[in-house]
Amino acid sequence: MAYTLITGSGSGLGKAFAVQCARQGNNLILFSLPGSGLESLAVDLKNEYHIDVQFFEFDLRDTIALQEHISNVIANYSINFLINNAGTGGTSSLTDTPLERIDDIIQINVRSTSLLTRLLIPHLLQQKESYILNVSSMAAFTPIAYKTVYPASKAFISSFSLGLREEFAGTGLSVSVLYPGPIMTNSNTSRRIIHQGMKGKMGLLATSEIARIGIRRTLRHRPVIIPGLMNKLNHFLMTLLPLSFKLRIVSKEVKKEIQWSAT
Repeated sequence: MAYTLITGSGSGLGKAFAVQCARQGNNLILFSLPGSGLESLAVDLKNEYHIDVQFFEFDLRDTIALQEHISNVIANYSINFLINNAGTGGTSSLTDTPLERIDDIIQINVRSTSLLTRLLIPHLLQQKESYILNVSSMAAFTPIAYKTVYPASKAFISSFSLGLREEFAGTGLSVSVLYPGPIMTNSNTSRRIIHQGMKGKMGLLATSEIARIGIRRTLRHRPVIIPGLMNKLNHFLMTLLPLSFKLRIVSKEVKKEIQWSAT
């Protein structure tokens, strides 16, 4: 009765991870914000795939709640796969971004991912074989104006993941990091991608495909996972450009997103 724990599993990529894991017969522990509809998702997955699904709706930014839920989970379930998917972002000039929004990005993308991983690693190390998949972004590969904090947080996830992988090399724990490109996760993101036409759709993959690739390659012990040929090509080409040049051209395109982004 091993379980996969997935954060941010109420919608978007997190929900796709839950569905893909369920299809593989994995029992699930789902974390998401209150009102995320986890109960309905849990019932559907149980009925369709005949697995056990436990769900907990709370705010990952609440350290006390996080510690209490992890203690409860560890005491009652055997976890061999952690998927740190929960994340948030946005596009706006830094001076137009509310302080609360900046704090949200840091709290969710950096702090809660680090704390949850730290709390769960001792348990994962007790398993004969275990896995961590952390969700970063293609944005991690370059600084970007008008996002600033978001790509920096995703660069943290990248560095954090690869450092962990080396730290626990030789144990039964394998750590991987996923760098998805554009994803239609909500109405604002979808409008932006559609508005940009073919340029916005470059590297676009369905959440189900990103989740499938991420899970499969994590189980194959791949350290770095870039889903989709266009994203791989984009990453390769960007490594050839001087930092100042790619920063300028990427930021110019990102600036156009402001009208479609909620702050």
